[in-house]
Amino acid sequence: MAARRKLLIAAAVALATGGAGVVVPYRRDMRRAYDRIASGSEVLASPWGAIEFAAGGMAASRGADATDRAGGAGGVGGFGTPVLVVHGSGGGFDQGALIARTLVDDGRRWIAPSRFGYLRSALPAGAGFAEQADAFAWLVEHLGLGRVHVLALSHGGPSALWLALRHPARVASLTLLSAGVTALPVADQRAADRKGRMLTAIYQHDLVYWGLTKSMRRIFLGLMGVDAAVAATLTPAQRALADEVIDSMNPVAPRAAGVVFDNRAAMPDARIAGIRAPTLIVHARDDSLQLFGHAEFAAATIPGAQLAAFDRGGHLLLAVERDAVRRRVAAHWRKVG
Repeated sequence: MAARRKLLIAAAVALATGGAGVVVPYRRDMRRAYDRIASGSEVLASPWGAIEFAAGGMAASRGADATDRAGGAGGVGGFGTPVLVVHGSGGGFDQGALIARTLVDDGRRWIAPSRFGYLRSALPAGAGFAEQADAFAWLVEHLGLGRVHVLALSHGGPSALWLALRHPARVASLTLLSAGVTALPVADQRAADRKGRMLTAIYQHDLVYWGLTKSMRRIFLGLMGVDAAVAATLTPAQRALADEVIDSMNPVAPRAAGVVFDNRAAMPDARIAGIRAPTLIVHARDDSLQLFGHAEFAAATIPGAQLAAFDRGGHLLLAVERDAVRRRVAAHWRKVG
């Protein structure tokens, strides 16, 4: 609690002392951010309230993936098994679209919903990750997609796991990227939980998040589970992608309810032993936000799961090892067929 308060105070002081030099770029960036999330998605009325989602991908895939057609409403048909992209904490349909552009080949259709409490998606009273999975299944059925590959980042992991458990007929395969799975009974988990609580506080205020990520980017990378040594060695391309992940979470206020939901809902824990979908787990050993123990637990508990472990990359493994991760995910989908 004290560390979180000190960080927020430091951010507030930095913003206050910036004066007009802060106000003008802040207002400019927020106007652009709010304009960005106002377009590029659709909203459907569902039994769980509004569900927002984006869709993309070419009309037809190429080569070995052009084997089956998934047509449907909402313009998300195409050739090849589609991909359901599940964003992490602080995300939304826009982060899902970023993940898709980074990891999904151009020939696949994808859909990226905003999870409960994010942007224009509702937060049903009393809902948990299991109910979020039910909403995913409804969306997949409503769009006529049949079965989907599920690609989940970070705190998108729990609802993706529940989807594979509760709706196995909808899940062709499951890929967990730096994902949370269970409450780990280790000392390091307490430090990770403190980072999670600090991030939750930061995500409540547009000005605080914007100011912190602008003036204290290195500190924020640490909160995001990226070791300082890794951050110091990022190539320009890696840095650009990491910056895009962080900056695209502006504005945070429309995502605040979802972030709180993520940190209160219960993890699926040992129940994932019932998953039968082909599962790939991609995780960095030095991730200090979602600890590597999550990956080890999932690999040991989900029958037949494959673990792709990376020595470095932290919680931004997506940016640090983009090409290698993309190859592993593509190979997993080809193997599933």
